[in-house]
Amino acid sequence: MPGDYSPGKLLIYIGLLLILIGGFIHYFGGTLAWFGRLPGDIRVERENFRFYFPITSMLLISLLLNIIIRIIGFFLK
Repeated sequence: MPGDYSPGKLLIYIGLLLILIGGFIHYFGGTLAWFGRLPGDIRVERENFRFYFPITSMLLISLLLNIIIRIIGFFLK
């Protein structure tokens, strides 16, 4: 049955995805230095306090993931 995944397989896939993302960030982290500093990201830094709320960055990630999922869904039909 398609889409019949056990929890163990799902955890393995999530782990592999996290390893790939971690490796990408490790090797290409310098090229992503702009990420998190986009206009619209809220950053407040005081002497004893830091607050960071990356609104624009999270909207960008959400948009990119939505596009990727829709493309994958289109090809899997």
